[in-house]
Amino acid sequence: MQQLYVFGTGNAQAIHCYNTCFALRADEDYFLVDAGGGNGILRILQEMAVPLNRIHHLFVSHAHTDHVLGVIWIIRTIAQAMKKKQYEGKLHVYCHAELAEQLHTLCQITFPTKKLYRLLDDRIVFSVVEDGESKKILGHRVTFFDLGSTKRKQFGFQVRLREGGRLCFGGDEPLQKRNWRYAEGADWLLHEAFCCYADRERFQPYEKNHSTAKDACELAHSLQVKHLVLWHTEDNDLPHRKEKYGAERGEYRGVLHIPDDGEILPLSQGRQKDLSDHMECDKIENRTIFAKTKEV
Repeated sequence: MQQLYVFGTGNAQAIHCYNTCFALRADEDYFLVDAGGGNGILRILQEMAVPLNRIHHLFVSHAHTDHVLGVIWIIRTIAQAMKKKQYEGKLHVYCHAELAEQLHTLCQITFPTKKLYRLLDDRIVFSVVEDGESKKILGHRVTFFDLGSTKRKQFGFQVRLREGGRLCFGGDEPLQKRNWRYAEGADWLLHEAFCCYADRERFQPYEKNHSTAKDACELAHSLQVKHLVLWHTEDNDLPHRKEKYGAERGEYRGVLHIPDDGEILPLSQGRQKDLSDHMECDKIENRTIFAKTKEV
């Protein structure tokens, strides 16, 4: 995996940016992670020049609407492309067992024809993942782990990057101590930050089992993470989000990324940074493909 494609950065209630979802690119192929809460994901893929016929691996973390409804549009659109012979091979969908059943049901009641639905388990294959289980995806070892959520059952993962690097995706809840081993010393940690600590009384992140930017930075500092990506945020002041969230880095001396929708982060630079230097956020030359999404 050489690049991180940021499709959306907002939480469930965000309307000025798309819900948090992304892809890891390896050569010309993509490992898609969640898909937001609607068919806006199809426009985003088009605008970021990500062809659907290069997506053969899709991970769905949990069944909340802002993560799973876009998945239905992805599966449906790929199924239609399969019928038109515009998509070769299979689509592998990774998720926990309960979620696999729920996705089956959603596809059954929303697909326009039975012919499309019959592609499920034939060319659209659900691969159930267990806590601690590893799979080879696009030539990389991906280890899935249960977040231990008290809400919907939710999984994250760790992926081994090229040249020995590691990336950890912690889902959209605080990374619990039971899973710190996946992020400790990692080159990249992708972590939710519902709001700034300074705004905690306004947005009440702890009541929703979420973190603030300050909390995430403190965790990244304690785990000696080289690059921290903050997203799954509120969207009340997007023009100043980078500045406001970046101000809560505290003692964290790694590279802090607070991306906008449409940015591409080069993961290959992760192992070239020295944590002894104080690095300002967003110093890597990120590339923004399109303007911020105005609505979901």
